[in-house]
Parts: sequence; C-alpha cells; structure tokens
Amino acid sequence: MRGLLKQTLRHAALGALCAVALGAPALAAQADTPATILDRCLRALASDPKDFGSLIAAGKAALQIGDAEAAGGFFARADEVNPRSPWPQAGMGAVSVANGQPQAAMPYFTRALQLGATAATIGADRGLAFDLMGQQQQAQADYRAALSGTEGVEARRRLALSLAISGDRSGALQTLAPLAATGDAATTRLRAFILALTGDTNGALAATNAAMPGSGASVAPFLRRLAALRPAQKAAAVNLGIFPDGNAPVMASNSATPVYSSYSAQPQGDRLASIDALLKDPAPAPAAPPQPAPQQVTQLSYSSPVVRRQPVRAAPTPSPVAPRVWLQLASASSPSDFADQFERIKSRGEEMFDGIQGYIANDSGRSRLVIGPFRNSSDAQIFASDLRQLNINASSWTNSPSDTIVPLHAAS
Repeated sequence: MRGLLKQTLRHAALGALCAVALGAPALAAQADTPATILDRCLRALASDPKDFGSLIAAGKAALQIGDAEAAGGFFARADEVNPRSPWPQAGMGAVSVANGQPQAAMPYFTRALQLGATAATIGADRGLAFDLMGQQQQAQADYRAALSGTEGVEARRRLALSLAISGDRSGALQTLAPLAATGDAATTRLRAFILALTGDTNGALAATNAAMPGSGASVAPFLRRLAALRPAQKAAAVNLGIFPDGNAPVMASNSATPVYSSYSAQPQGDRLASIDALLKDPAPAPAAPPQPAPQQVTQLSYSSPVVRRQPVRAAPTPSPVAPRVWLQLASASSPSDFADQFERIKSRGEEMFDGIQGYIANDSGRSRLVIGPFRNSSDAQIFASDLRQLNINASSWTNSPSDTIVPLHAAS
C-alpha cells in the first residue's frame, strides 16, 4: 500500500484541497480521477493529519482504485477525529463489502444510520452487502433509495445487475438504459453481464464483440459460468470479481477494462502505521504546469439521471448545432403535439427515461422529436434496441450544422 500511495502522490497533479466526499458536492472538475482526488487529499493531510473531510474523501478514492486496505485506514483515522459522524462508519462498511465480507459490514451501516446517515447515502454499499448475502429484494430497495443520492450512478449500475440476478432482464436493461444514453463507459460491460446472468450467453458474447472486436473469446469462460451460480455467487462475481473457485480468473463490473483478474484476499496489517509513515515523509512532486482553460463549446447534452448538470437554457434565437447522433421518436410538419406525445412515450418506461429530456429538431420545414445527443452511433443503437422492448420505435438521426435544436420544454 505504501508504494501505491507514494506513486499516486508523486505523479498526480496539484489541485484544490478535498471536501467531504460523502453527502457533499463533487470534489473537482470532470477531469478528476480517484488518483488525483487521493493526491489532493494526501497533500491536505500532510499539512493537517486530522482534516476530517480529506480523510473521508481519501478513503472513498482509495476504495475506487481498489485499495481497500488503505481506505480502511483513512476511515479508521476519520472515526478517531470525529466519532459522532456517520461517514467513517459508512466507509468502513463499504470496505468490508469490498473485501467480500457483507455480514461484517452490517454493524457499520447500522451504526451509521444511528448517527444520522440515510438510506440514500449508504444504500449503494449496503445494497451490495444484501446482494452478496443473496437478499436481492432488500438490495434493490436500498439501491432505489440511493438513486437520488451522491452515489446514484453506482447505485443504478448495481440495481441493474441485481435485477438481472433476480431474473428480471427487461427491468435490468431499462434501469441501465439512462446510463447508456449518457455514454457511461461501464454500460457495454454491464449489458453483457445482464444478458449472461439471465441465460443469454450468446447475446452477451455478441454484445462484447460488437463493442470490442475479438474480445469475446477471452471473456467467454466467465460469461458462460454466470447463469449457473447461486444469486449470492452471481453478485460476488459481477460486482467484486469473486468466483466460488478462488483461483478462477474472473471479470468484475468495476474493472476499468473487461479483463481477467484473480481474486485474492488483501493482506492485512497496521493500516494506520503505513499511512502515518507516508504522511510524515511525503515524496516531493513537481508543480503541475498551468492548464489552459477548457474551450467553451455550445452543445446540447444529456442530463445525467442522478448527477444533475446545469439545465440547458434555450437561446432566444436557436443556434445551429454541430453534427451529433440522436434518436428520432417522431416527425411532423408541426411540433405542436410533441410534448403530449413525448409524455405518452415516457409513460411506457419511466425508469428508462429517467433524466432524459426531449428536443425538437427543425430542418427544411420538418420537425423531429429527438432524444440525445449520444456519444456515438453504437450507444444510440444500444438505447434504440432497449426501447424496442417497450414497443417504442426509434431511428438514428444525425443533424446537419444548419439544423436548429431546442429543448422540448422551451418550445412548448
């Protein structure tokens, strides 16, 4: 762990100090990664080892990069600093879950609730603990409670997998669909898991090969075994990469890329001693060169289903939009009925359209009811395929630079 954290400290860029990560606003700009967040936290802790917000944020970042041992150390230190806060307890519960120990996690979650946490803030992790114990209904209730919290995106991913474990393929795909629409990088892998968990191994392999040509052969053994596992084993396999045979190569949904990894229990040791040593002797890092301000580009983008972005503001005079991929739901010479039509379409699958708004595209005297834009045509086709399960027909459409596109609510 010491080597990992020193490497993170040495190579990550300088940035602002950390804020409280659980129940607080986002810590940094979109370009941040768990490693850069951890770097900022370590720098803050080097100046003040009792900085509670940085300890909590460092624990969360360490969990995200797969270092549960370090995460446990940060959360334990945070609990010493503020034993009346629920966040260290919630964090230590998450560490137990990451280590594949759901029963050990439950007392931490119970204590977090007693100290003021809510199901919205701990649901993503406690839900996974329930999933790992084969209690899918309780897991899904927790995930749904967490959809409105700061861990909403992860809760949605885990909910989709849990529904698939329960045999609800349609519900799982509908739950995943809003993430596919936003270009979430994990969508293709999760979709393959959902198909495999519900017995469609060939479909899972086809989805994998379509996204990453030639990769199906390497993941086929994993995908073929999923459907035969017990529910708790399925949850451990797709969420943590733990198979009943501890020496088997596995692939987990939280992997950065769909590759095999062998699960082994993380070594235990004096976590706080290692962190203390690091904080006392931080390796110097070169100052990062000034970064140019990002270029402002006028564009229409999806609203995330949980992490709310700034609303799209319609200009008085619609401006042309650069070519992008959309899905067309309807077309007419006049858009007067589009608002009612979009509401009827959404009513067929409320979860699938969670966070998705409609737009009106005008070109050559024709109006189109569209949703998007999508990252690429592949993402658009995946979403269109899921819509067909609800008997909603959608066709791919790419606007030209001369077309004008405005939010549906702005035109009504």
